[in-house]
Amino acid sequence: EVQLQASGGGLVQAGGSLRLSCVASGFSVTDYAIGWFRRAPGKELEGVSSIHRSDGTAYYADSVKGRFTISSDNAKYTVYLQMNSLKPEDTAVYYCLARRGGSDSTTWSYAPWYDFWGRGTLVTVSS
Repeated sequence: EVQLQASGGGLVQAGGSLRLSCVASGFSVTDYAIGWFRRAPGKELEGVSSIHRSDGTAYYADSVKGRFTISSDNAKYTVYLQMNSLKPEDTAVYYCLARRGGSDSTTWSYAPWYDFWGRGTLVTVSS
């Protein structure tokens, strides 16, 4: 059974940093992609970033480029999302999703393309 466990959310002031973690377990293959998505109050689900575990190819939403960095520790089956220079508009519940195989520039931010979802972690950025 595939499980995704996201953690690391919390309350931070604008300009601060947080690091989210997503631990993936139960995969029978080593080639998969992990995506971070977020849902802000009253808004639709938004793709934030994605990484292909096997080759490290990463994608970012324009709204977070230059501020967020996604990385993968394959030995720990963990994907991190380092979030710097946080803004109040980054406030949301953040979810990690997983898909067997890689991602590409046209599909990484499309949530239905993913096979598995984890429970979210809340990030609140105060002004």
